[in-house]
Amino acid sequence: MQNENALALPMAASSDDLGDFSAPAPLGGMDLGGDFGGGDLGMGGMGGGALDMPAMGGGGLPAAKSKLSGKAKAAIVVRLLLNEGADIPLESLPDDLQIELTQQMGRMGLIDRDTLHEVAGEFAEMLDNVGLSFPNGLAGALSAMEGKISRQTASRLRKEAGVRQFGDPWERLRALPPEDLAELAEAESTEVAAVLLSKLDTTKAAQMLIHLPGPVARRITYAVSQTAAVTPDTVDRIGLSLAAQIEARPEVAFDETPGQRMGAILTQAAAGKRDEVLTALDEEDEEFAGDVRKSIFTYALIAQRVSPVDVPKIARVLAQQDLVTAIAFSTGEEDVETSEFMLANMSSRMANNIREEVSERGKVKRSVGETAMSNIVNALRELVNSGEVELRSAEDEEEE
Repeated sequence: MQNENALALPMAASSDDLGDFSAPAPLGGMDLGGDFGGGDLGMGGMGGGALDMPAMGGGGLPAAKSKLSGKAKAAIVVRLLLNEGADIPLESLPDDLQIELTQQMGRMGLIDRDTLHEVAGEFAEMLDNVGLSFPNGLAGALSAMEGKISRQTASRLRKEAGVRQFGDPWERLRALPPEDLAELAEAESTEVAAVLLSKLDTTKAAQMLIHLPGPVARRITYAVSQTAAVTPDTVDRIGLSLAAQIEARPEVAFDETPGQRMGAILTQAAAGKRDEVLTALDEEDEEFAGDVRKSIFTYALIAQRVSPVDVPKIARVLAQQDLVTAIAFSTGEEDVETSEFMLANMSSRMANNIREEVSERGKVKRSVGETAMSNIVNALRELVNSGEVELRSAEDEEEE
């Protein structure tokens, strides 16, 4: 076995059989399983001040001839792996199994080489025969099914079975986006927020701080210096409390905000109708109208939100006729700015061809021009969704 190998013990269905090995053929005279009280053999079975074990003869221990319990075999395998330097995640076992395993190892004595090889071979054969591994118990099954079944069903199953709501609440918290973590930290006490910050990986913790107001971030980072004496039990309770708050949030039907949804709709609408709706929204709810405007993406915004190096990518996926039509239709100041931006950042040959066609095109009908601009915006959005193009945010534009 190589030291860098990390093997997990097979999980027992109950505390009566660690490892759930089947008993091997009779192996020898040392009874390493069952009751170790009284005169049982082993390093832990000392009575009357003398070690109670069979006499050694013929150069070593006699070959074992009795059956080993599953607990004894699990203890042998664990001891062997630890001797080889393997990293075994025993802490993932339930507490009662960790206690039984440790107690079993404390009762064990010397093991002859044939017994060791027999148990190790049986363990290796069992691993070779494993084709599929299921989570251990309902708690593990619910964790594996998270996101695949509804939250209501998962919650009901946990409640009916008395299963703890979260296996490791910190795994759930680490998966949250940094802005959600910042919102969570801002609503909690400084001490709790400091523990939250300490349990995140460094990258996620730094991102969380970015989304916090300066004074709050400074208080939390200072409070980290006060977490040296925090106990694991306290950290676990804090994690459970924070994860419960996340789970208690109502499930929403839409991923986007109302402003984003309305902005996407108006992006596809004709300019006249878009202006009409925005004017009406300004009269009804100015704040909502502002959110909608931030989410609208039109041809006129290309020059502000697209990097010059991405223009050739856009030009490659567009029908040249759409570019010619959109540029010929451009009349407003911002539309003209976008047209010049596109021409200036594509190949000079293509730009010259488009300019020639535009000069020959003449006047473009409004419906035709708006359709061409919409096609360009839709093509750009597909590139953004595929990750080929990244838009500059409105905040970046304001900073510049």
